[in-house]
This record gives sequence, C-alpha cells and structure tokens, in this order.
Amino acid sequence: MTASAPRVAIVGTGVIGAMAAWQLAARGAHVLAFDSHGPGHDRGASAGESRIFRTVYKEGASYVPLLRRAHRLWRALEAESGRALLTMCGGLTIGSPDEPDLAAVRRCADEAGLAHEVLDASAAAERFPQHRLDPDEIAFLDPDAGVLRPEPSVQGALDAAAHHGARILSYQHVEEYAETATGWRVTAQGEHHDVDHLVLTPGPWAPQLAPLDGLPVEARLITACWFAARDPAAHRPDRLPIAIRRHSAAGFSCFPLLDGVAVKIVPHHLGWPGLDSPEALPRGAGTDFALAASAAVERLLPGLIPHPVRISTYAEGFTPDEHPLVGALPGAANATVLTGFSGHGFKLAPVFGEIAADLVMSGSTHHDIAALDPRRFAVGTQRH
Repeated sequence: MTASAPRVAIVGTGVIGAMAAWQLAARGAHVLAFDSHGPGHDRGASAGESRIFRTVYKEGASYVPLLRRAHRLWRALEAESGRALLTMCGGLTIGSPDEPDLAAVRRCADEAGLAHEVLDASAAAERFPQHRLDPDEIAFLDPDAGVLRPEPSVQGALDAAAHHGARILSYQHVEEYAETATGWRVTAQGEHHDVDHLVLTPGPWAPQLAPLDGLPVEARLITACWFAARDPAAHRPDRLPIAIRRHSAAGFSCFPLLDGVAVKIVPHHLGWPGLDSPEALPRGAGTDFALAASAAVERLLPGLIPHPVRISTYAEGFTPDEHPLVGALPGAANATVLTGFSGHGFKLAPVFGEIAADLVMSGSTHHDIAALDPRRFAVGTQRH
C-alpha cells in the first residue's frame, strides 16, 4: 500500500460511501467509487426527502462526540458543495414519561450535559399544537436537532469527491472480489481494478456481498407516508421540529414540511419487515398499511389531512443490536466495512466517512468506535 496516495475502491455510494469518497479523495487517495445504481437513488436508505439530525441520542451518550463532529462536517460539506443540507429546527420525543425512549433521551442529556427542555402536555400543546398529547404525556425538546436533505447530501458529497479527483462509477455492479498480494482486485462490468484497500459500504445490500458472509446484516423494508397539511405554514421547519412519537396507538417519526405540500411520517408501530433483497423492494404499500397510518395521523397529528398523498418504500440494513458495523473486515487484510446502520446512520454519515478515511490512511482513528467493531458478530465469517 502506498502510504501517500493509496488506491481505494469503495463499494456502495449511499450516504456512507459518498462521505468516505469525499473524505478519502480530499486526503489525496485515488478513489474508485462503485454503485449498481445512480447517485441519490431511491432504493436504499439514503433517500426519502428528509432525515433526522439529533444530538440528544436515545441510542446512548457514547454517540454524542460523533454527533458533534458530524454536525461540523455537515456544515463543511455545505460550504464545499454550495448546497443547503441541514436545517436546525429542534427535535421532540413525545410519549409517556416511563416510555423507554423518553427515559433514554433524558439519560443521554444528563450524562452528556446537553441542553434540553421537558414540557408537560399543556406546555407542549401551547408551543407545538401540531401534536396532540394525552394529559399524562410529556414532550422532550432537543434544541440541537434538525432535518437533513438526503438526496442533495449524497450528490453533494460525490460532487466534492469528484472535485478532489475521485472517479464515481455509477451503474457499475461489482461482480467479483479477490485478495491480492498487495490489496484487492475488484471486477465490475467485466473490467478488473487493482487497488490497495477495499471499503465496503453496501447498506441493505450487505447480505448479498460475498466478502461480508457471516456478518449478520438483514435487509428490511421501511415505508414512509406523506400527508397534506391543512395549514402548511404551521408545519414548516421554523414552527415544527422533527419528532419521534411513542404512543399506545402508534409510533412514528415526523418531519416538517419541506416540499410546500406535505409532512412525512415513518410509522414504527407497523413494523419493518425483512426483505430477501433490496431488488425485491415493493414500490408501494397495501390498503391496510395506509389505513393504519391514517388512523395514527388522525389520532395524533390534527393539523394533517389523514389520508396519505404519497407512499414510498426504502430498504435499510439492520444488525441484531441495531448498532452499525464499523471497522476492519474480519479475516481480511486492507479492507474496511461500514454497514448495518439500522435506520439511524444518516445523521452520522460525515463522521463515519472521516473514520473510513482514517482507517484507510493510517489504520486507526481517534474516534471511539470500539463498540461498533464488526468482530462482535464475526464468528463463522467466511469470505469468497
């Protein structure tokens, strides 16, 4: 491996791969970034018009330093790409005080010393009438939260990578991987490419990727619905924070109106079923799903017309513990894997791109990723 300018193949240019390409190319690596689809496509997890950014993190305070760094890198990418990507609008977690998500965000805020407010149902109704709370519910407000634009984010990172010399090889399916004496040979569309290091960022395609055999990533279906707002102005980011809702009748993520028409919700209570492959992704949802989502909106979001005007589906890769796999590929030399982000990786993508660049360029990173080591699931790993 040439220390000053390694040749790197990145497989998968969703948001994690795009950020890795940007960070590596900016450091002088010779980057080839492969994807079977086009930049910002709508089959994987890096799509859907809006994604959550939050700092008070129910997944644990150990993520907070990564989130703070990710925020700075989002702003750096905005400056470099000339795109507006992150709008800070605050974030709500709503539910019963003894609901696990509420307990988790309060614990994170206390452990990390993060700014927050806890609103009872009356105070929440006064400040955020877009949400209907039961009398015994509370709303936890994270002021350092916001909404991200996924498609421009992916495209902006890839444009920045290309500006630094990366080759973005869209519609190039990698058919074969082979370790060599000095690195890897990847074959795409019948053409061989010899590189020093392999970075695997396949998202929900991980179960189909031969080098990742033995790592437990499951592709699952995520369905999003858009509902027209009766008063669009009341549902824009300046008045409606992002929200995670927990209720006996429903659970969902809610996003402010960005397209001038509709508010997106992603139902959690209706489940995220497994997929054989992202290529088998259904391109819609049935009547039962639409009716159940409508019932949740009618019950809890009174400012929306409770019939979806749009339903879209996406695939995401989940691990058993719902924490990603980030680090050296078990049993292989000169290969790094970043996958299995389990529905909460988008906001962290820039810092994981930085981590990928650290691991390729120096073999280590100052970021604490010990808990994300792929070896925690690596028993029985096989490679082809």
